Amino acid sequence: MGSRRLAAAALAAVAIFGAAPAVAQKAAPTPQQSEALAAYERALGGFKSILAERRRQIEAKEPLPNLPGQALYLARVAVISSYKDLTDVMPLRIGRPNKFEIPPAYFDADIEPLVEEYGKLFDIMEAPPASAQSSPTPFEDVVDLAVVIARAKGLAPEHAEAAGRISLGLFFAETNGKQNVRNARSNTYMGSFQTGPSEDRNGRRKWEAIKSDIAAIDPHLSARDDKEEARARGIDHRFNHWTNVRDGLMNAHADLFREIPKVVKTLPDTIDQMKLFQLIQIVPTPTRSALRSGDLLNYRVSSPRIMRYLRNNSIFAFGQADRARTSASYREIFAAMWLFNRKFEKAMAKYAEIRAR
Repeated sequence: MGSRRLAAAALAAVAIFGAAPAVAQKAAPTPQQSEALAAYERALGGFKSILAERRRQIEAKEPLPNLPGQALYLARVAVISSYKDLTDVMPLRIGRPNKFEIPPAYFDADIEPLVEEYGKLFDIMEAPPASAQSSPTPFEDVVDLAVVIARAKGLAPEHAEAAGRISLGLFFAETNGKQNVRNARSNTYMGSFQTGPSEDRNGRRKWEAIKSDIAAIDPHLSARDDKEEARARGIDHRFNHWTNVRDGLMNAHADLFREIPKVVKTLPDTIDQMKLFQLIQIVPTPTRSALRSGDLLNYRVSSPRIMRYLRNNSIFAFGQADRARTSASYREIFAAMWLFNRKFEKAMAKYAEIRAR
């Protein structure tokens, strides 16, 4: 009886006052939400604008500005950052998964075509120079060079294979697995492993120091190296795929290959191993210190310069909360490297394909 009386009273109220409109049932956005939405719409408009401008310049064959990719990169960062700020204050804006495997809290899948256009423009701006010397086996080259270098450094076959797999991850992280590319955001770093001139020279010196060991371990690979050296004579060695990979590995990673047995124990996940060696590319000094510390995952960095380098490589770069960080442990850094996950997964699939052959 009581429930029937309540229902009758509700019907009477509707008859007297009328049903409330559906829109009135939704709370009006707060000033913080409105501000976040406006910031995202501004960032999205700016991203669309710079994409259209670069496309127009390229199709009109106009001279591009110095570092033509930098404005594109910053506009993309602003879109992802402002969307994360928006979903932080309006969680209902978190949508469906996207093809780039970016966490949905950071990315609206409806703008996938804009990011595809972003990639196409970078492909054009970073196309290899006419003098570049490509390889018919770019992925195999990376693995073979890394494995033989690791063996020359004294690693057992199992750990030398890990070096090959990790190094293939670096190739995908640096250039998405494209050989001999230029760099639309830098006038310094070029080639398949994105090295600077001094890094390339240092890597060549280190290779010469172990060349006799390499020849003893793998005469066929050593003969290939002689041919590539002769072919690259007279050009920037960074635009011969073989010599750039070789020198890039020798410059930054070869000595640390000795740490791989310890690394695989500390980081059993293959993607985490790739992330560690990618951090040798980005922030080498603190990463080496973290390895020596005996407590890699809890080792903390707090230098503003190091945090800036991380952000410039899409780590702690998106949203006010991440950008406000003044320090981070390596455990937190690995977790924040989610933009690299898809690249490393591609590298693992390619490695499996190579070894299956």
